[in-house]
Amino acid sequence: MKFVENAEDAVLAAAKDMLRRGLVEGTAGNISARRSDGNLVITPSSVDYADMALDDLVLVDPDGAVLRARDGRMPSTEMQLHLACYQAFDDIGSVIHSHPVWATMFAVAHQPIPACIDEFAVYCGGDVRCAEYAASGTPDVGANAVKALEGRGAALIANHGLVAVGPRPDKAMHITALVERTAQIAWGAKALGGYVPVPEEVNRNFAGVYTYLRGR
Repeated sequence: MKFVENAEDAVLAAAKDMLRRGLVEGTAGNISARRSDGNLVITPSSVDYADMALDDLVLVDPDGAVLRARDGRMPSTEMQLHLACYQAFDDIGSVIHSHPVWATMFAVAHQPIPACIDEFAVYCGGDVRCAEYAASGTPDVGANAVKALEGRGAALIANHGLVAVGPRPDKAMHITALVERTAQIAWGAKALGGYVPVPEEVNRNFAGVYTYLRGR
């Protein structure tokens, strides 16, 4: 089981970074990390990242039962998405759900983000697939995301946003930012007549590196 040292500090730092990068607005999105005891630290619902402090974070068990929460704080409404990811993948220590503009354009169009840049597959495993649609906050969001995340570091949530997984919050944030940048580049390439794909064998080799490095 992959876990994160100093999970609370790592989650808060990633939350501030996510806001700074413009990957969310206000209280949108959510971040979690798995501790060595198997419990999960997750950002609270309806708290602005600019004001968020360590004692705002919520601790839940692997089934989502709240173990520690400041008065008035509840775990993110998308907690089921996080639980599904941890239950499906032992080799991840963090989950980040965000609403980056360019990636969400692909999510709204139900189109994958192509692995069209050299070494993209090293970090993401290949094309970023779009999960089947499910209403926000329902268990199906997590179930569908897990299917799209198989062998990948990120997946689009249809008509909603992006989910990324990694060994630590900073690594999952790097994947999130890379996917958003690639989505913007792919969109621009389409406007220029379409992107020229990376040779399949090259991407397959890059994906092999991703598999080797995943969770490290």
